[in-house]
Amino acid sequence: MEAVAPERFPPARNIAQRFVAARLKAEALEAYPGPVPPDLAAAYECQEIAIGLWPDRIAGWKIGRISPELEGTLGAQRLVGPIFHREVQHATGRPVSFGVFAGGFAAIEAEYVFEIGRDAPPGQMRWTPDDAAAIVGRLLVGIETAGSPLATINFLGPTVVVSDFGNNAGLILGPEIFNWRRRQPEELTAQSFIDGKSVGVGGASKILGGPVESLRFAAEHCARMGRPLKAGMYISTGAATGIHEIVAGQRARVDFDGAGSIDCVAKLRRPV
Repeated sequence: MEAVAPERFPPARNIAQRFVAARLKAEALEAYPGPVPPDLAAAYECQEIAIGLWPDRIAGWKIGRISPELEGTLGAQRLVGPIFHREVQHATGRPVSFGVFAGGFAAIEAEYVFEIGRDAPPGQMRWTPDDAAAIVGRLLVGIETAGSPLATINFLGPTVVVSDFGNNAGLILGPEIFNWRRRQPEELTAQSFIDGKSVGVGGASKILGGPVESLRFAAEHCARMGRPLKAGMYISTGAATGIHEIVAGQRARVDFDGAGSIDCVAKLRRPV
């Protein structure tokens, strides 16, 4: 996907402004604020405008899966959304609180998260899995706190998801996975719980092509968008046990085999 020219999708600015305003006010949107972006280029135009309006810096990127039946139409298997600095938290052994939009969408996703160890080479547009692995500093476990002011965001399709920061509302980082380069994806397993009930079992092998393939995709996409990966960024590689909806007051936990657990609790989001 090539970088889009300004005003390629004329409604993009209004859509971005409406989503940003709703996120800042912690308010729900009753409906999508404009025509649905017809393709990923238009959706990323909305996202780029919204990034420029958001009062925080990018700390990393989340990777999401595009359903197989839409891959051909959209020309991609994955999508990308920004993770912002103030929305990154670290697990400390106690439940980590994260905000959800009242009347919006919220979910938790077990994640394997790469911390970039060195800047991507300037101008590199094509990446192999080995290229991607070479810029990794560490692999961590984590929970993506997916969220949007729009309750129907996932039902409306990937272009809507992309247009609202990839349906991301934060990232909780857990322990490091040591010697990950020597381990196969099948060895990295996880189980997610909400209010003590198991809601999903999986692991790194559930991510299409494995976590490194998600990182490779992110490196190529961000380079084409003029935002090459930088040292210290986090790349959340995809839902490893599924997307598990959650509401304020509920508590979630993800157990990562051999890497510990992360506990978190959903609370109503406050205005920024």
